[in-house]
Amino acid sequence: MSARYVVTHRTTYSYDEDVTDSLGIAHLVPRSLPWQEVGSATVTVDPAPGDLAHDTDHYGNTATYFQVTRGHRRLEITASSEVAVTAPSYDEAALGAPWEQARPLVVPRVPGAWRATDFALGSDQVERTAEAHAYAAQSLRPGRAVGEAARDLMHRIHADFEYDQKATTVTSTVPEILAKRAGVCQDFAHLTIACLRSHGLAARYVSGYLSTDPPPGKERVVGADASHAWVAVWAPAPDGASDGEWLALDPTNDQPANDRYVTVAWGRDYGDVTPVKGVIFTEAKRSTLRVSVDVAPVTPSS
Repeated sequence: MSARYVVTHRTTYSYDEDVTDSLGIAHLVPRSLPWQEVGSATVTVDPAPGDLAHDTDHYGNTATYFQVTRGHRRLEITASSEVAVTAPSYDEAALGAPWEQARPLVVPRVPGAWRATDFALGSDQVERTAEAHAYAAQSLRPGRAVGEAARDLMHRIHADFEYDQKATTVTSTVPEILAKRAGVCQDFAHLTIACLRSHGLAARYVSGYLSTDPPPGKERVVGADASHAWVAVWAPAPDGASDGEWLALDPTNDQPANDRYVTVAWGRDYGDVTPVKGVIFTEAKRSTLRVSVDVAPVTPSS
């Protein structure tokens, strides 16, 4: 049985002077996947853009492009979607392979390895540092199954690092995260990826949403949810019949991704899948940004 959600993501920019031209790229439309069905998805921009189009990027994500040329001091991008999610299932034989055999740059002739190669390389926000390599070595013991090793790394990061929204910024680096031993979901995803890639494994950054449950006796607060990030590590198919498996793990919450996770986009790091980014032309000196996300479960009708 699948869980169904209505997801609303609203981003609002405000400026103290007119913006004469605003160009943006957004990753806000959930992916259609074997475990995720997208019933509907819309992205609207206010003021109305002169140009708005959807395209598919290099990693198969839906990218939305827009340009607003009317003068404005407020810009609002709203994405709404209806999604049904089931918990992903995996080929345990693939996850049982020794991690040394799951390195696409070392064993490139394994079926599907070429698709994973890009995710084994360093990227702008994920440095393959000596410190990350050393931290991961405790989990990546010789001959250990790739699935078991990745899960162990997830457990350790959850235990060793504190969730602290004030400890880091959106531009924090892997060395800074390791030094502070604290961060948020983006940081823990980047750190996990750095640890895995430093040993030659392929890992990708996954952006999406996590449906949260209110405390006992409390009602849901609309808009209280937020964008979330987790990781997926690649394992080759043992029989070569497929491109392999991508095990999705959430180090922030110390659990595999399940039917509470709505996948929007994936890439090498946060920079590939930023929810909204762009360029503006303005004389404004001050601006504010507000983001509201709501992941509302849909109760099946009787």
